Amino acid sequence: MDRQAARHRIGILGAGNIFGRYAEGLRLFPELEVVRVADVDTARAREVAAEYGIPAWGDGDELLGDPSVDIVVNITPPQFHAKTVIAALENGKHVYVEKPLAATVEEAREVLDAATSSTALLGSAPDTFLGSAVQTARHAIDTGRIGEAVGATAFVRSSRAETWHPDPRAFYGPGGGPVLDMGPYYLAALVNCLGPVAQVSAATRVGSPTRRVTSPGRVVDEVTVEVPTHASATLTLASGALVTTLMSFDVWDTELPRIEIYGTEGTLALPNPNFFDGDVRLKRHGDEEWQVLTPVTELFGAVGTSEQHRRGLGVRDLADAIEGGPHRANPRFAFHTLEVLASFETSQRERRFVDLTSSCERPEPRPTTLATHREDSTP
Repeated sequence: MDRQAARHRIGILGAGNIFGRYAEGLRLFPELEVVRVADVDTARAREVAAEYGIPAWGDGDELLGDPSVDIVVNITPPQFHAKTVIAALENGKHVYVEKPLAATVEEAREVLDAATSSTALLGSAPDTFLGSAVQTARHAIDTGRIGEAVGATAFVRSSRAETWHPDPRAFYGPGGGPVLDMGPYYLAALVNCLGPVAQVSAATRVGSPTRRVTSPGRVVDEVTVEVPTHASATLTLASGALVTTLMSFDVWDTELPRIEIYGTEGTLALPNPNFFDGDVRLKRHGDEEWQVLTPVTELFGAVGTSEQHRRGLGVRDLADAIEGGPHRANPRFAFHTLEVLASFETSQRERRFVDLTSSCERPEPRPTTLATHREDSTP
């Protein structure tokens, strides 16, 4: 089959806040067609279907029973991921699910088992590591620009969801918090660049136990916090590199970098991994100035533009895998990132180092589609 000519018909499960990001992003790929949207609020499903010109709408059962849909994009809240992903796989649908893979490691194991026994494929966010920024950083590491990676830092600051999301309860409930909400973007970037994690040591706490919601059109005035909102951890990678992390919804203002990777010959500075694109900077030992590296892949949602929030590159990755290509945003990668992040609370509760039971391969790099300067590709 000609992969460029192949078309996949997509049903999106969930019509919430990020629906538009997927609807806009998927329009970039002519081989992908959104044909149905489903939600427990069928009136909302009908509304977004009309807004984006999607021909069919309804509830989840109707989506799973639609024989024309071969890929389900699951953007339901985390606590519903396991049940809905397993149901879709059992109905023979390929699935791409938002992060995290499930709300708990135990549920994620059930999802992984279902994916292993299914003939359908499962992909999972975050997929921002497929964007130009992390791919450019990966290219710099693989071509020896910073020498051997020794360590890294990663700092998650508050997204201030209560100021812009109409119903931010999921951010402060099971499957949420800074570790499971924002942490997957950072950890996926680090695992893609440096490889899997072997051990975790962490401490966590709750900052303010309630959060006042000030967003326009809010449906609640206050949120009760059910998960830790401030976490600090040291990750020992299988390679021996050490990662220091701070993940917090209590840090609203900071001058700390998002991600830095330190090597024996230089340092890489990465932009916000919640976005696909952004400047990757390199400073080799002896350099007087930081150098902005030329992106090695095309931009997907350039930072500073109206497209910076769109999603869908991981769905394209799944579609390519269905046609026999490499599957980068795969379930074992997603499970490993979830187990690492869930280990923060285990380490805090049991006051010990946590050895990871899972591992994964570094995803295959995306092909370098843009010309790079010679100094960007040689040590």
